[in-house]
Amino acid sequence: MIAPSASTLSPQLPTPQSVPSLRRMDDSSRGPISTLGRAVLNFINYFGQLGILLGEGFESLVKTKPRLHLTMEQIVRIGFGSQVVVIVTGAFTGAVFTAQSYFKFRDFGIESTIGSIVSVSLFRELGPVLTGLMVAGRVGAAMAAEIGTMKVSEQIDALRAMGVHPVDYLAMPRFFAMTISMPLLIAEAVAFGLGASWFVAVLGFGIPSAWFWMHTIDHTNLEDLSYAMTKGLVFGMLIVVISCHQGLSTTNGAVGVGQSTTRAVVFSSLALLVTNFFLTLLLNYIFPMGTIT
Repeated sequence: MIAPSASTLSPQLPTPQSVPSLRRMDDSSRGPISTLGRAVLNFINYFGQLGILLGEGFESLVKTKPRLHLTMEQIVRIGFGSQVVVIVTGAFTGAVFTAQSYFKFRDFGIESTIGSIVSVSLFRELGPVLTGLMVAGRVGAAMAAEIGTMKVSEQIDALRAMGVHPVDYLAMPRFFAMTISMPLLIAEAVAFGLGASWFVAVLGFGIPSAWFWMHTIDHTNLEDLSYAMTKGLVFGMLIVVISCHQGLSTTNGAVGVGQSTTRAVVFSSLALLVTNFFLTLLLNYIFPMGTIT
């Protein structure tokens, strides 16, 4: 007699492929947690990369001499090249804000105080924030595109081969130029905003010019100017660090250059808006709002 084989006595078990994977089920149940954790890690990693870039920049500042020719060239590109954008932004912001304030203040008979409201708003918020956003869109995109093109075309590798540090040659001149140009651009935007405000209020709505300037001068002081210049300095540093980092980390050819340019503008604008909130809280303790004298 032939003994039955083990395969005929034992029941047919399902194959491993037909058994649901416990590991797969566990991974799917942790999907949102994994996604959140990955986002947090990427966020921390990005800030770490920005910190490394800042550290290399400060090291370059200590160990090497400033490249004055490159810095002056970048000042012309950033400062002089942004004149039209800044002037239009500041002037029409002041004009629109004046018109909106007049339409409401007229109901309470306090339309002569429009100058003070517009002045403080331009110095403390509208001037620095709107100028920063416009410069981030124009200059930040140009920085990321220029450095990113050099990265994908291996020009940055050529600089290293010649013994030139890319941060020293590319980032630091832009850093110095931005920190010099940004406060001046904000001051220009505020000046043209006040000029447009006077034009609309006095020549458009008939508010006496003496009252307009009296209230403007009474409620605006050096603290407001320092407030705007401090924000301009911080915003300029944010824009140049983020834009240069995006350019230096560009990969994947022309597609990567476009992606780095987009990320430079978006990240700079978001960082500027978030930082503005915390700067406002801090600077109000350092430069408190002026009082009537």
